[in-house]
Amino acid sequence: MKIVCVAACTAGIAHTYIAREKLLKGARALNHDIRVETQGTIGTENELTASEIAAADVVILAIDIKIKGEERFKGKPVVRVKTDIVIKSPVKFLEKVAGSLERA
Repeated sequence: MKIVCVAACTAGIAHTYIAREKLLKGARALNHDIRVETQGTIGTENELTASEIAAADVVILAIDIKIKGEERFKGKPVVRVKTDIVIKSPVKFLEKVAGSLERA
């Protein structure tokens, strides 16, 4: 599965980057391709490209706030989740996402 993700928390510091790392490790454990953009206090990092978004099977928004550029994902399956969910159980969360896409 090809995944693109945006991680952003209310403070734009700790949970943003912890969620990113957990998603990366969880996706690797399940042999999924993933790219994670962060929107934090220092701005946008690892910004997703239009081609990465176009190639993605799903968009995960691991966010606790409104993000910039959400219109980029129009027409793609989007899963919204709070950062604490992906921090606590990234593999379980990604397995649920994959299962829901298979059923769709």
